[in-house]
Amino acid sequence: MKFAVIGGTGLIGSQVVRDLNAAGHEAVPHSLSTGVDVLTGQGVDAALAGADVVVNLTNSPTFDDASPAFFQTSMDVLLASARRSGAGHFVILSIVGVDQVPGLDYYRAKTLQEDILKAGPVPYSIVRATQFMEFVEAVLSWTADGDTVRLPRTPVQPVAAADVAATVADVAAGPPLGGTLDLAGPDTYPLDELGRITLAAKGDTRSVTTDDTAGMFAAVHGDVLTAGHGARIAPTRYTDWLK
Repeated sequence: MKFAVIGGTGLIGSQVVRDLNAAGHEAVPHSLSTGVDVLTGQGVDAALAGADVVVNLTNSPTFDDASPAFFQTSMDVLLASARRSGAGHFVILSIVGVDQVPGLDYYRAKTLQEDILKAGPVPYSIVRATQFMEFVEAVLSWTADGDTVRLPRTPVQPVAAADVAATVADVAAGPPLGGTLDLAGPDTYPLDELGRITLAAKGDTRSVTTDDTAGMFAAVHGDVLTAGHGARIAPTRYTDWLK
């Protein structure tokens, strides 16, 4: 099969392209750097021409209240092009629990993206993943102040980007789900404890202070960002990934 991987040069996209090609498919990466602009439509029809499956891994350049407009426009452009090209499957990557966190602009934007896809003209699959292991250090940086990192006790279930990419590739190569597959790592941690584990593993002497008002994840209530019944559990453990 032929796959057009939009956002195919990024962290997840490049690995999805690699995995699909290794499985004997033809997966082509597309992004701004290859001349494809999902906001203006430049290069989109050419990128999707002949593709059996469209995998959309593009992301908003900001996490603020500008992000809904990005997903609205990009999805409208890509779905219209996918319909014209005759693609039979459209795949996006989203976030576990994304529709349960209305206090975050970016999560509302990703929920909008899901809703646009569900109402669109192309059979679809949505892969929802938990927080990437690769992003934990960035999360720590958001609330770092000198020798202290403030983090809430929000339960998270980190997953490795390689496991996310493998799952997206697997879903994309199969029949459309017409629904959502949740993916999570094997272990759940309070975010403050995850911060302590991360700093210790890296020999970082900063301390973590538990603060349930700190950072983006303070807007998350309960365990909505962890895997529920029926989720796929990825094999990579965070402590092994850190090594």
